[in-house]
Amino acid sequence: MLYIMIRFVLNVLWLIFGGGIVLAVGYGIAALICFVLVVTIPFGVAALRLANYSLWPFGRTLAPRPGAGVASGLANVLWVVLAGWWLALSHVVAGITLCITIIGIPFGIANFKLVPAAFWPLGREVIDTP
Repeated sequence: MLYIMIRFVLNVLWLIFGGGIVLAVGYGIAALICFVLVVTIPFGVAALRLANYSLWPFGRTLAPRPGAGVASGLANVLWVVLAGWWLALSHVVAGITLCITIIGIPFGIANFKLVPAAFWPLGREVIDTP
């Protein structure tokens, strides 16, 4: 019970001070752009997954999605070349910056959790941790 309350408090603080709302809006706008450019709809779905994960990261993790095949792997390579590397790098820089202060350490850890999601998002799903 205490663990659930701590996760809730951390997620609320993340939304307000850690940039969760800003990240979710940014990923949401990217998803809308991808949906408008019909060919990039799979990337829009991945951007929505990132928006969802960046809103509430504590108590959740990434897991491989069963049934993800070669197509998602090839799309991930394209994602890394076009967007994934700089998104992951921005989360690493933000994580290091936040970890400089004691208060920012949980938010830095949340940014580090977003690195694999930003770098290689297709073929994965966000699940609750037990």
